[in-house]
Amino acid sequence: MWSDKLISAVMQKGYSADWPKKMREAFDDLFGSDGGRYPASAKEAVSLRAPEVPTSNEDAFVPFAALIHPSNPNSGPYGGMSIAIFPADNSPCLISFVIGTNGLAPDEYILGRPGHARKIKAVCEWLNRTRGGGNLVAWAKQEPSRIDQSLPSNIVNQFANYSRVFKRYGNVVYGIFAANEALDSVREALTAFLDLMFEERGVLPLTAFHKEAEQIRQKWFECLLPEVQEKDVVELMRSRRYVILQGPPGRGKRGWRRN
Repeated sequence: MWSDKLISAVMQKGYSADWPKKMREAFDDLFGSDGGRYPASAKEAVSLRAPEVPTSNEDAFVPFAALIHPSNPNSGPYGGMSIAIFPADNSPCLISFVIGTNGLAPDEYILGRPGHARKIKAVCEWLNRTRGGGNLVAWAKQEPSRIDQSLPSNIVNQFANYSRVFKRYGNVVYGIFAANEALDSVREALTAFLDLMFEERGVLPLTAFHKEAEQIRQKWFECLLPEVQEKDVVELMRSRRYVILQGPPGRGKRGWRRN
């Protein structure tokens, strides 16, 4: 299956010399009708960056594997939206949405949309509700495009196993899931992250995965547009002068006013 090698690499604790090779093989399995999740043509929508640790600057280097915009160069800093996976010393990898250190281009049209930020937050909230067991396993930045803002200190402390990642990339990481020992949780998080990234690039999963993709999307979509009951609005009106009801036209929204 498309996720087998990827999950195996994500679950690895600690970096090894063959980890970049494992990630390259795992990402190759994402594409094509012979077990892949996305069409072979989807390879044109991303490029894989999985550099090996340079011997000259080993201590400062933070290993990663990332799916990035294909217009970026083969090495050096890159820009735009990416999914990056970072190994850690004593725990499975960190799965994350990251803006390249070169800035928002060529994905400023995606990263600047409020809808993109809301989707990332909804996915992370859903993962916390269903996979956290009362603990925080995911987090999303309020405004991904604010690369002048670093991660909050409480998030850095909460996910201390990835302190090297945050020290180097704390300003550009905008959505994370800390992989745990539950393989089903890791697979679901990977699937949601990848499907969302490819959707933003106009790529859908192969037909065989359409039903599963829609089921996962519906799960986190409930966190994007939660149902609001009249009692919830009344409770808000007790402490506020007004509330804003948002939704499609013609659905019976009414104005509320505090008397």
